[in-house]
Formats: sequence, structure tokens, C-alpha cells
Amino acid sequence: MKVILLADIDRVGSRGSVVNVKPGYARNYLFPRKLGLEATKAQLEQLESIKQQLASKQAKITKRLTDFASRLGLVSVKTTIKMSQEGAFGSITNADIAALLAAEGHEIDKHSIVLTEPIKAPGVYDIPIKLGHEVSATVKLWVAEEPA
Repeated sequence: MKVILLADIDRVGSRGSVVNVKPGYARNYLFPRKLGLEATKAQLEQLESIKQQLASKQAKITKRLTDFASRLGLVSVKTTIKMSQEGAFGSITNADIAALLAAEGHEIDKHSIVLTEPIKAPGVYDIPIKLGHEVSATVKLWVAEEPA
């Protein structure tokens, strides 16, 4: 029996896929739990229209994120870090970088900023930012030394 899955089911298939299952499994497990629908011609046509709508929405979102990433790639932010002879008095974290970008007018979630480790030395850094939908951008961060 052909069934359209409404949820991800282990060893059967993923949401939105059309799978062939035994009739008893469909009638006794999938249908009562609202995990699947019988794959009639009308249901399959409706599924295709929904998939097309989702694909167009995803394309619009990806385009907006790509445009934002290209604008964000031109951004360069500057900050200072207090230094002594022993080293830095602190570090610059992804939350600090998010605050610097917010001051420039770009609201970025601190969890989107990818730092392998906090910045503890002056210099120029390329900071990767994951925007979602496999779109990422890179921002230049200029860190100057501030004497303690």
C-alpha cells in the first residue's frame, strides 16, 4: 500500500515521502496515529503543490540570506583589547562581536558567529557567520591594543 508520510519514521522514510508499506502497518499504526495518509491521486497532487510552494519559499529565503551575506561581507568592525606584559586582560567572544555588529546596524545572533576560540591578541581576523540555509558570510574584525 502506498502511503504519504506525515512525520519522519525510522526505517520507513522521511516526512513528505511516498513509501510502500504493508496494508496492516498502514491501517493499524500509521493511519490511527496520523503519521501517514493513503496515497490517492488527489493526495499526491496536493503533496506536489505543497512541495512546490515550499521550494519557492526556500528559494526566496536563500536569496534574501545570500543578499544579506554579500552586504555583511563588506562590513568591517573595530575594537580594542586591554593588554599587559603578561597578555590580554580578557578576550573577545562571539557575544562581543554580535554587539559590535549590532552597533553597526546588523542584528546577528551570537550563536551564528563561529569562533573556534576567543580572541586574545591584537590583529585582523576573518570572522565566519553562519546565516542558515547553507549561507555564510565573513566579517573582518580589527583588534587594536589598548594599554592597561
